[in-house]
Amino acid sequence: MELIKDAFERVTKKQKLSCSKNQEVLDLIDQEIKQTLQKIQSNEYAPQVDFKSTIAELKNKLKDIAPLSQTESTQKELNLALSKYPKLLEKSFNPDIAKTYRNIEFDAHTVNEIIGSHFYRQGLFELGDCFLSEAGEPTAAMKSQFQEMFQIVEAMKCQNLEPALKWAIANSDKLKPNGSDLLLQLHSLQFMGILQKGDKYGAIAYAKTCLAPFASDHMAEFQKLMVSILWAGKLDMSPYFHLLSKANWEKVIGELTRQFCNILGQSYESPLSMTIAAGVQGLPPLLKFMNVMVGKKNEWQTMKQLPVPVELDLYYKDVKERHKNLQMSLLSF
Repeated sequence: MELIKDAFERVTKKQKLSCSKNQEVLDLIDQEIKQTLQKIQSNEYAPQVDFKSTIAELKNKLKDIAPLSQTESTQKELNLALSKYPKLLEKSFNPDIAKTYRNIEFDAHTVNEIIGSHFYRQGLFELGDCFLSEAGEPTAAMKSQFQEMFQIVEAMKCQNLEPALKWAIANSDKLKPNGSDLLLQLHSLQFMGILQKGDKYGAIAYAKTCLAPFASDHMAEFQKLMVSILWAGKLDMSPYFHLLSKANWEKVIGELTRQFCNILGQSYESPLSMTIAAGVQGLPPLLKFMNVMVGKKNEWQTMKQLPVPVELDLYYKDVKERHKNLQMSLLSF
């Protein structure tokens, strides 16, 4: 992949260089034409001006600029890089991945359910319903829960924390064993929102009611929030403005999504996306193995485990430890 990346960067570099050179030449031509037009317009009432010689002078200047010769070399370099890139892609990627195919019986119902749930996870509820309907499957049980999650997330994107706080409070007994401080993060955002409006006393009252219970376990965070009261109404000039930044909101939204899925007994990442990503990583060594196994397709069809070591990212290795059947998923990819 590094070779492909380097080749791509070379092509883009040549393209930028060619574009820059073309623009430079065009600017020179534009400048000469504008100067000639200005000269003609300033002397249009002077009969002694020789317009033919002015145009001839412009023609000579354009000839001296030599636009074709100036741009020819950079264009040739770009064309050369472009011609090499597809050849490298063809050499690096095997277009025939069907050789790793195995005749494995799939549970169609489970596969359809995983695909439908994947759409629900993305918030594509109509698409998920359409897919399951055409596949002759009932609506996935997780749909209503994911709908609730996306309603909460959409409200948070509009800086409305009420649905999120309501859900977090209702599930606080499940969040604490998970080691999550989501409820504190949500209350902190709400507190900072009150301060941003300049309501210092409202913020103090909110802190006494909603933040004080967290003080013993999160003293540093609690102290930071209390000091920020001094900047009520002018948080944008304070050292604590990052607490209301878009990045912080996205961080809290991500934590809510993670904990919501965790409480549902679902992984944060889509099982479909995870399996495909792991399969893509495992495919190259399997293709190499099949090139060696030419003429032994029957043996490949009857293997119960991977015949070669397949290195995955640490993330997928962790997934493999939690899902013992990941190896067979790779074989069936």
